[in-house]
Amino acid sequence: MTEEFTDAELESFLDETLDGEHAIEIEQALRSDRTLLERLSQINGRRDAGMHTLGEIWRRNQIGVPTREEMGNHLLGVLEDAHSDYIRFRLEVLKCPFTIAMKKDLVNQHEESAEDSKKRRNKIYDSSSGYLPKKQS
Repeated sequence: MTEEFTDAELESFLDETLDGEHAIEIEQALRSDRTLLERLSQINGRRDAGMHTLGEIWRRNQIGVPTREEMGNHLLGVLEDAHSDYIRFRLEVLKCPFTIAMKKDLVNQHEESAEDSKKRRNKIYDSSSGYLPKKQS
């Protein structure tokens, strides 16, 4: 049962960067599998001693996470296909929490901006509607 989770997954679990469903699976397995708990303890001990894997360094430093500009271009559909495919891979396959959070943030920001623009336009129209000349028949 302990081999169903990779060391990378356990490291991500310790960093709290796994998607919720996968984190729940590991947590439930830890409650019943002493060997898995020992593996997790060894990984944590190795990290505390200052030894890190290349994958762990990538995750901790968010190497490969697209910039806000790249994500914005991806959402607008103006990014090169290969780069856009990479961002989709991070979102759909890796389920990178940093990439997902950035996408959600940009989408929310765009929606709020559109709503603010609409409110501003309506406010201007309402405040100036009395000053517009009446249409003569």
